[in-house]
Amino acid sequence: AYRQQLAEKLSRKELPLGVRYHVFVDPPGPKIGNGGSTLHVLQCLEDLYGDKWTSFIVLLIHSGGYSQRLPNASALGKIFTALPFGDPVYQMLELKLAMYIDFPSHMKPGILVTCSDDIELYSTGVTETITFDKPGFTALAHPSDLTVGTTHGVFVLDPSGFSGKGGLEYMSCHHFLHKPDIETMRQCGAVCVRGNCSQLSSSRDRSDSEMDSECVYTDSIFYMDHSIAKQLLTFYKQIGTLCCEIDAYGDFLQALGPGATQDYTKNTSNVTKEESQLVEVRQKLCSLLKGTTLNVTVLNNSKFYHIGTTQEYLFHFTSNSNLKFELELLSVAFSIFSDKAGTLDQSASIIQSILEPGCFVGPGSVIEYSRIGPEVSVGKNSIISGSYVNLKVDIPSNCFLSSLSIKINNQVKYVSMVFSVEDDLKKSVKLLSDIHSLQFFGVSLLECLDLWGVKVSDQLFSSENTRLGLWTARIFPVCSTLSESVRISLTMLNSVRHMSAFKLNGFKLLSVEEMLTYKDVEDMLKFRKQIYDEILLQRRKEKPDL
Repeated sequence: AYRQQLAEKLSRKELPLGVRYHVFVDPPGPKIGNGGSTLHVLQCLEDLYGDKWTSFIVLLIHSGGYSQRLPNASALGKIFTALPFGDPVYQMLELKLAMYIDFPSHMKPGILVTCSDDIELYSTGVTETITFDKPGFTALAHPSDLTVGTTHGVFVLDPSGFSGKGGLEYMSCHHFLHKPDIETMRQCGAVCVRGNCSQLSSSRDRSDSEMDSECVYTDSIFYMDHSIAKQLLTFYKQIGTLCCEIDAYGDFLQALGPGATQDYTKNTSNVTKEESQLVEVRQKLCSLLKGTTLNVTVLNNSKFYHIGTTQEYLFHFTSNSNLKFELELLSVAFSIFSDKAGTLDQSASIIQSILEPGCFVGPGSVIEYSRIGPEVSVGKNSIISGSYVNLKVDIPSNCFLSSLSIKINNQVKYVSMVFSVEDDLKKSVKLLSDIHSLQFFGVSLLECLDLWGVKVSDQLFSSENTRLGLWTARIFPVCSTLSESVRISLTMLNSVRHMSAFKLNGFKLLSVEEMLTYKDVEDMLKFRKQIYDEILLQRRKEKPDL
């Protein structure tokens, strides 16, 4: 999926052409986390380029796993999430490259590590330049509320020489806290008073009391020079096979700075699956990196945004959010939509889609890469992705609908997943007797299965290792056309909303997990391309001189 999309972007000249793009897949076996992936990428670069790789400036973007909290990004990747601006629309990858465009000319060879679903916006003075040229690690730091700090990394900065004024300050970090609680932040001296220590973003929506509120400096992207990268690669080779999850932020950065201790190596609360090797690997990493400097580039006038969940996605794209204001996000981006009847709420967001006259889209909803027929009404706060809806239907509020092309026995078929935007796709139970606690659109999954005539058995879930949840439940019917798959899935949803039976007998049923295994990338991109071509054709008719 990644290679195909990169090739298409390059053929359309949507990306810088003088850059080498690589897609590296984690080695087979247990999950190794983004830290393990970072080590694996260093190995891949050496395998490809020999010693030459140590002269490269590398931007390493982690894919971010299965995207269970934003499933419309699951099939084709978070880094290819469409954004509601640009003509044709920008995706996350282009925004990342645009945000970091000034970095390479002020950077010594090394690796800049970032995620697929965050956005860093900052403003610096005319003469201020962000540089990545110091030995060791260098991280960007952003002023954030204390509650934000509990889910991020927090820097404990050396108070001497820190003013908190101006757009940019270079500091050394005493030590790094990974997802600390507020009490720990206070005890470690990480908390500042915002009025004294930062000129944060625009003050258009902040009260005086907020200006004087407390803040901490949180992490986003970080850089490591090649001497560190080489040490890490040597370490990776010595381990042989990595069998545990290593976090690039928690396990690399917590070892740095004069105040670092080994305490974190035994804390496994943030790990998906505790492996016996984990504590040992962390301790070795800690010993390896001990004494290494963590330089911090404090961006006092900056904001960090995360778009990794359905709620964040809807909030940033449709509400009157700071991000929408700062990036000038559009209500209608590269789409065909005639709003003569005023059927589109201004807070809705339409991205590379075709909406036929007569349809209605409610406030706070996002429609991307879709074709919506004239008799369709979409409620509020819904997400529709990659779908063709051409029947008379009311799609309820808070609905998540995403369609995938799949290939089974060399035949292209279609499946549409439908959920509530509030459903927890990560939640799982271990026993079949506990599945009543799983919720589908606010209703117990057990009740839903009864309405659909689906039996509770070991065959109901695709996961072999007792992860029984919405992600692994075989409940979505395989259909021969895209529009039919949408119709059947919406009928399933309606049966739950109205507590009326709709039997799924006769359908082959897949879980979301299986849909991703069988996905047909080519067919999904073909559907997007058809919409793209139709929009261009319509533009040419309206403006022949273009």
